[in-house]
Amino acid sequence: MAYVLPPLPYPKDALEPSIDALTMEIHHDKHHGAYVTNVNKAIAGKADLEAKTVEHLISNLDAVPADIRGPVRNNGGGHANHSMFWKLLGPKAGGAPTGALAGAITSTFGSFDALKEKIEAAGMGRFGSGWAWLVVNGGKLEVVSTANQDSPLMGKAVAGCEGTPIFGVDVWEHAYYLKYQNRRADYLKAVWHAVNWDAVASLYAAAT
Repeated sequence: MAYVLPPLPYPKDALEPSIDALTMEIHHDKHHGAYVTNVNKAIAGKADLEAKTVEHLISNLDAVPADIRGPVRNNGGGHANHSMFWKLLGPKAGGAPTGALAGAITSTFGSFDALKEKIEAAGMGRFGSGWAWLVVNGGKLEVVSTANQDSPLMGKAVAGCEGTPIFGVDVWEHAYYLKYQNRRADYLKAVWHAVNWDAVASLYAAAT
């Protein structure tokens, strides 16, 4: 069964002023839509691959034929990453995490502010395009970064890191350039006002 572009779980202008409506429209409809189209094209006719969830598909790229591995890595990764990203944001969101997730953040990083600084540094330190992630690895929280549309699900040999992502920030220019131009740091700070911490906490609970 072909992958489909999931609808945004809120209106395109719901994240303003952190993320503007035009950016959301282009980012979701055009960029994410292209990843879905291209991964479907890459695996078309290969029933064993078509039967997998996109997360399963990118988690074992060695099982993907070499001639389509690159397109699957890039476009399958883009589909998986963005499908998660939209759910981790929301209107009237932001604030701070609570419960078990908040406790784990404090015990691991010292404070929520320290976590934000670490994720912002990972996003700023990513040269070119990529993502900054909060992952659960071996039961513990870590902040990592990947290039392009790589995901920690792809493992250390491919993505340079590993773990189950529970939060991610897209630092491709298409995620912020219309509003923030070259001010990636401003975008990274603004994103915190749109984070759906209930969604992040649910992923943390599942990963642990």
